[in-house]
Amino acid sequence: MSTPRISFEFFPPKSLDASFRLWETVRMLAPLKPGFVSVTYGAGGTTRKLTHEAVTTIGKQFGLNVAAHLTCVDASRAETMEIVDSYATAGVREIVALRGDAPKDQARFTPHPEGFANALELIEALAETGKFTLRVGAYPEPHPEAADDMADVRWLKRKFAAGADNAITQFFFEADTFLRFRDACVREGIDGSKIIPGIVPIENWQGIRKFATACNTSIPAWMDDAFDKAKRDGREDLLATAICTELCDKLLAEGVNDLHFYTLNRPHLTRDVCHALGVQPDTQLENVA
Repeated sequence: MSTPRISFEFFPPKSLDASFRLWETVRMLAPLKPGFVSVTYGAGGTTRKLTHEAVTTIGKQFGLNVAAHLTCVDASRAETMEIVDSYATAGVREIVALRGDAPKDQARFTPHPEGFANALELIEALAETGKFTLRVGAYPEPHPEAADDMADVRWLKRKFAAGADNAITQFFFEADTFLRFRDACVREGIDGSKIIPGIVPIENWQGIRKFATACNTSIPAWMDDAFDKAKRDGREDLLATAICTELCDKLLAEGVNDLHFYTLNRPHLTRDVCHALGVQPDTQLENVA
């Protein structure tokens, strides 16, 4: 089994303490030589400026290939493309193109009257520039707004037709969840190698559980009890590392070559899992960092 290609997701800081945590996370993970790292938008596009600052700084200071998240939320087409131009000028060559979540005061996503109606329109506009590698989102389990079990597969196929280069999935807890989705995509004519599984090392089970429920992510029945016992024994990190490593091992055994880690700006578990998978740090980069 070969060593996987890895990538990481970070989110932009909203406070001084959060800023220190982000840079410590990047410093710790950069020596693992990820193929790319991505920086998210906040819900409703609330961290647009912070995302831009984090993207450009990470690229300059750490020499990493940074993919900027870009959404359709609360911006006109002109405003969105102005952001795109600023990324291109700053040397950014990758974008994660998403519809985005609705602002907190809205129950559902509502397009800006002069904005992109959905991710497809955004992808098409970005593809027309010819300046970026385009990554998009994918849902191995039905999106909360999906009409049926195959809706996300059909929508992903349209994203690739619009110009997407590859897709990163929402996180999941069992390898079969991803493998069934990949098989369904292949049956629809999608290249399975272009679908990258999103992996979340579980730093805080209750926090991840809450997020999983909101995202319609299935939670295995045994996980609550396992983390309750691990918490009592002070072995939560050990359990989380074992679960995540086993999940990745199963995916790699099924021909997956790329893993995208949602770090939540907490690097230790991600680093430990990568080490367990045989990803070795560049010692020169470690010394520099």
